[in-house]
Amino acid sequence: MAYVASIHIYPVKSLDGISVSQATILASGALKGDRSFAICDDQGEFVSSQRHNGTCFLRLSFNVSNNIVGLKIQGTEQENFFHIDRERARIESWLTSYFGFPIKLVENLITGFSDNIAALGPTIISTETIAEIASWFPRVCVNEMRQHLRANIEIGDVPPFWEDQLFAASDEVVRLQIGKVTFEATHPSQCIVSTRNSFREEVYPNFQEVFTAKRNKIMPHSARRSPLSHLSQLNINTRVLDRTSEKIIQIGDEVKIISIKSIADSRL
Repeated sequence: MAYVASIHIYPVKSLDGISVSQATILASGALKGDRSFAICDDQGEFVSSQRHNGTCFLRLSFNVSNNIVGLKIQGTEQENFFHIDRERARIESWLTSYFGFPIKLVENLITGFSDNIAALGPTIISTETIAEIASWFPRVCVNEMRQHLRANIEIGDVPPFWEDQLFAASDEVVRLQIGKVTFEATHPSQCIVSTRNSFREEVYPNFQEVFTAKRNKIMPHSARRSPLSHLSQLNINTRVLDRTSEKIIQIGDEVKIISIKSIADSRL
């Protein structure tokens, strides 16, 4: 039986995630606490791993019960703790010193800072997919690959790339149920396939080439004609169908595909 094996939220966009036993789906469809904060420069641009390698070596811990965030530089012992609401200015000062340019920590508690505002639901991947991709690279562990892919919900008791089936023909949409919550799979998200190991500060040669070749070999032929057309697309983007109230998903919830509908019918 497919089930929720783990749940991860990422309190600050582009930084480390934390594992939780359950998560609240807000009325917006977003996960409470996921990408609720983002680091921006003085132009309002996100400070992300695509633009600044420094984010790869910045470790974050977060206590959801008291809103205490811990920040430390990879390879150092000192961890600095702040209350994310009451000590916002101190956090910004610390990050400004680390990055070397002015930083603002911005907040959105309603939708979070998702890359996909049309599909604010949690992103989904199978645990075995993460393990399989990690096995392609001798010195990449499962946790390192998890950090690369940054999905919210991992599905257990299913084979690698189970999630590929959630992308049907271009005029269809797949609905799935997690616990008591119904989602639609919208389209695959573009995963960041970094060549850098953020835990060892190493750069892997030929990382992108190996990843692409392996993905091309495994990807189902049918998927090549579906929205799953780019080799680095892995996580499932979702949207919540009933957004009249907040909902809870938790580890152990059953996961099942309930229907495949035409896009026209799904809007009725």
